[in-house]
Amino acid sequence: MNENSMSIPHLVMSASPVVQLVMLLLVLGSLLSWVVIFQRSFALNRANKAYDQFEESFWSGVDLNDLYRDIPADDARQGAERIFQSGFREFHRLAAKTGQVDTVLEAVQRSMRVAWSREEDRLNQHLVFLATVASASPYIGLFGTVWGIMGSFQSISMAQQATLATVAPWIAEALIATAMGLFAAIPAVIFYNRLSNSASRLLGKYENFAEEFYAILHRNLQGRDTTSS
Repeated sequence: MNENSMSIPHLVMSASPVVQLVMLLLVLGSLLSWVVIFQRSFALNRANKAYDQFEESFWSGVDLNDLYRDIPADDARQGAERIFQSGFREFHRLAAKTGQVDTVLEAVQRSMRVAWSREEDRLNQHLVFLATVASASPYIGLFGTVWGIMGSFQSISMAQQATLATVAPWIAEALIATAMGLFAAIPAVIFYNRLSNSASRLLGKYENFAEEFYAILHRNLQGRDTTSS
C-alpha cells in the first residue's frame, strides 16, 4: 500500500459507484447551498439598505401624497415601500368613495397584510433549500459511510488473510463520505440560522412600519370626521 493509493483524490476515484454517487450529491448540495448563501445574503443586505432609505424619506416630513406619486403605479417596489404603496393606494381609493372609517381602515390593513405576506415569501426564498441540505447531508454521508463499512467487511470475508491494506481503502472512503456530509451540512446550518434571523428582523421592521402607517391613516380619517362634523 503506497501513499498515492491512500490520497483523497485516488480514494474518491477508486470508490465504489454508490459511494461516488453519495459524494457527488454532497458536492452538488454544498455548491448549490453556497450559491443560495451568497444570493440571499446580498438580497437581504439590499433589502435592509432600501428599508433604511425609505424610512428616512417617510419620516422626513414629506407629504404622503407626494411620496406616493413618486412611486410609478406599474413599478413593483419591494419591502416597506411596497407595503406603503399598497396601503396608501387602498386608502386613496376608498377614502373618496365612503365615509365609513372602519371600512377604509380594514381594507387598508388587509392590503398591507397581503403585501407583507409577499415580502415574507420573497425574503425567505430558497432558505428551505438550505434547511434541507443542513438536515439531509449528514444522513447522506452516513449512508456512504455504512456502504463503505459494508464493503470493508466483504473484502475481509473474501480475503484469505485480513490485513490493514485490505480494509483501509474501504474505511478511508467511508470516512471521506462522512466528512463531505459534514462539510455540506455545517455551513448550511450556520447560514440558514443567520439568514432566517436576518429575514425575521427585517419582517419585524416591516410590520412595525405597517402599524405606524396604519396609525397615521387612522388619525387622518379621524381628523376628517371631526372637521366634517
